[in-house]
Amino acid sequence: MKRGFFYTLSILLFPFLGISQNTPVTTANVPKDAKIDVSMVDAKSRKILPNEIVVFKSQANGTEFQGLTDPEGKFTLRLPVGTKYDIFILGFKDSISYNVLDIPALGPNQFYKGTFANIDIEFEAPGSFVLDHCTFESGKATLKDEAYPVLDELVEYLKRKEDERVEIGGHTDNVGTAAKNLILSQDRANTVRAYLLMKGIAPDRVTAKGYGLTQPIDDNTTEEGRSVNRRTEVKTLD
Repeated sequence: MKRGFFYTLSILLFPFLGISQNTPVTTANVPKDAKIDVSMVDAKSRKILPNEIVVFKSQANGTEFQGLTDPEGKFTLRLPVGTKYDIFILGFKDSISYNVLDIPALGPNQFYKGTFANIDIEFEAPGSFVLDHCTFESGKATLKDEAYPVLDELVEYLKRKEDERVEIGGHTDNVGTAAKNLILSQDRANTVRAYLLMKGIAPDRVTAKGYGLTQPIDDNTTEEGRSVNRRTEVKTLD
């Protein structure tokens, strides 16, 4: 499922060069990395965003460097010079690519003084996402084996996003009566909630609601469409 998002990225570069004055010059003492300062706020509320992971991936060799925003929505890291970095915001089971940072190579004995770049991100996280492969036995609220890995990933996500409250929404196709589908969807949402609580997520952070067949997102006249409509959705709560 595609996830909607909004971001504004501002990168201020301060590529001031220094020259090593060691006599004799010892290249081991010349830093070959650059200091990057990152800050992150919500695009609408301007509220700081703690516990967000930003990834810098080198275009040269694929090496990834991660930073986690602190309670003030900030972090600092140092990146090797001489490459471009694709920048991503890491979400649940996916990442959002939005810009590139170029850190030019340096000459012998040169280094970047102070902060190379201030990266200010305004980000509106998606309000909901579907748990792909969170499947149940037909007509029951019993999880299939393939559901546990994605639920474990959701547990880790919620542990990182410790201030986030979510609703687990159960949805069905239109096979059977509306009343039975409503009950089934509620039972399935309750099953997912119970698993999260068993894994240590606080009860007041997770609610469960069954929607039955009332909110289809695909065509119920085809098996493929009905398969899409049978879903468990996670919605963030204010």
